[in-house]
Amino acid sequence: MKLLVKFWVALGLGFLALPLLVLVPLSFTAGQYLFYTPEMLALDPHAYSMRWYSEVLGDREWMLALKNSLLIGLSAAAFSTVLGTLAALGLSRGGTPLKSVWTALILLPQIVPIVVIAGGLYSAFSDLKLVGTYTAVIIAHTVLAAPVAVITIRASLERFDWGLVSASATLGAGPLYTFRHVTLPLIRPAILAGAIFAFATSLDEVVVIQFIGGYDQKTIPRQMLIGLREHLSPAILAVATMLVGFAILVLILSEFLRRRSEAYARKTN
Repeated sequence: MKLLVKFWVALGLGFLALPLLVLVPLSFTAGQYLFYTPEMLALDPHAYSMRWYSEVLGDREWMLALKNSLLIGLSAAAFSTVLGTLAALGLSRGGTPLKSVWTALILLPQIVPIVVIAGGLYSAFSDLKLVGTYTAVIIAHTVLAAPVAVITIRASLERFDWGLVSASATLGAGPLYTFRHVTLPLIRPAILAGAIFAFATSLDEVVVIQFIGGYDQKTIPRQMLIGLREHLSPAILAVATMLVGFAILVLILSEFLRRRSEAYARKTN
């Protein structure tokens, strides 16, 4: 029975990974088009090349998109992590009033269709003369990424022993000292994981940037969309492969932080 379950799990994972298995080798093509040539299928070394990766790294438009994605993503991740940590701490305490209401409001950006959110943000930022600015894009990405940080950090706080906070207060420590020396060390891996997922959420966003971003705020997903519309080339697959590598790195880091958090919790208990 276990062997059968493992087989179906492996089959399901293989089905989900199939698009990646097609995409990644094609990004190394030496040709001009998005299809496998007979030479590639025959594994001819001359049919494979790093030219499209070199083209991406040497192209001004792609480098502008990369710079914007890093700037906007890191800024949104920083704000989302701070806000997410505060929200998760508040929602995890037993005496928080209207906890379910606040939870629903915080998670709304993950539930409401992204087009609706984009339209609302565009209307709000138009009145404030912020459309086409980094400020608007960072705020918008923070709105989208903060719920991800809240979910990640709150999951860690579900296993948090609030008795440690009470004990610290009993010994005369203030709230800030308790947070820095008791709460923060225990939930730091979850906070880092929340920051990573918030950055990944910002990096993946493509709809809102279409509404409120200008040319100067062009990100990697938006540049990929422009490439699909105007000039279809394997360079897009090279960028997609890089993003897949980043996603795998995120999963590895999150798993490492989860295990570290559990180990730290067992050690303190």
